[in-house]
Amino acid sequence: MLKVATIGMGNIGSAHSGVYQASERADLVAVCDLDQKRSDAAAERYGVPGFYSIADLLKNVELDAVSVTTAGPENGGHHFEPVMECLEAGLHVLCEKPISNDIQAARKMVAKADETGLYFGINLNHRFVPPAAKAKEWVQTGRLGDLLLMNMTMWIGNPNDTSPWFHIRALHPHSLDIMRYFCGDVKRVHAFFNQAPGRVCYSNAQLNLEFASGVVGHLTGSYDTNPRHNLERCEVMGTAGRFVLDNLYQELTFYPRRSDELTVIRNSIMDGLSGFSATFTNRINRWIEQVDDGVPRDEIDASGHDGLAVQEIIEAAIRSHHSGCAESIPPR
Repeated sequence: MLKVATIGMGNIGSAHSGVYQASERADLVAVCDLDQKRSDAAAERYGVPGFYSIADLLKNVELDAVSVTTAGPENGGHHFEPVMECLEAGLHVLCEKPISNDIQAARKMVAKADETGLYFGINLNHRFVPPAAKAKEWVQTGRLGDLLLMNMTMWIGNPNDTSPWFHIRALHPHSLDIMRYFCGDVKRVHAFFNQAPGRVCYSNAQLNLEFASGVVGHLTGSYDTNPRHNLERCEVMGTAGRFVLDNLYQELTFYPRRSDELTVIRNSIMDGLSGFSATFTNRINRWIEQVDDGVPRDEIDASGHDGLAVQEIIEAAIRSHHSGCAESIPPR
């Protein structure tokens, strides 16, 4: 039974805390937030002690692991200090995405986890759905043949304009993680961005990706759609066929290259996710299971290394915007 605390008690922290409290393999024993009212409210809600600093939390509570669900600039600016402090204290850490909006900080976090031998995961929850697992099985068993190309689209309505790069840094760790989940490491990126009228952030993005395997891919991203019409669509094509994964967990379709007989898998026969919030439940329960089972560190799903890899792509995309050229991803 893992003894766990949540650090950062906004909406996402509450989502993590609820999963821990419902788990048979984890025990939520504390919450922490710099905002005393928020910490007190969460402590009352979950029936656990509340703390206003990580130092007090670590001094007063016996823990195995924490979730770091702070936000900050570009939703990742306040991750570095709590992650490092908890790793220094010998705790396993599940951190919200993005791992950090500062690539140097992200590299230090991953290096610290490697140095300490602790588990470090990132909440890249979009991959933790049964249809994605089935599509991954098709890739691994060769049903698609040799992979050739992939297209990824993620459009949502988000008015956030707190910084020019909020859109790419805060949203697209998810889409780029899905692309890496199916096609592996990315070698180069060539990116184009624009700002919708009146916007501060570059709210639309087109990224061309060259994977280390030779697969070529494309990402289309936007913050400028109607929130009622959000779209997440992933398509991977190989020499023997292609699959399309629509809206994360709703429908998976396989299109064979030399047959008209399709395979269609809908959510209702995939043990039915109740909605997007269930992806948090799946991801956090997988984290609990892997840490509690003591799996080898390189088997952690959506690890710190995965979180760093997608941020490296994002920073290369920003460099590409400035240079006008394809930019290389640092080798891992």
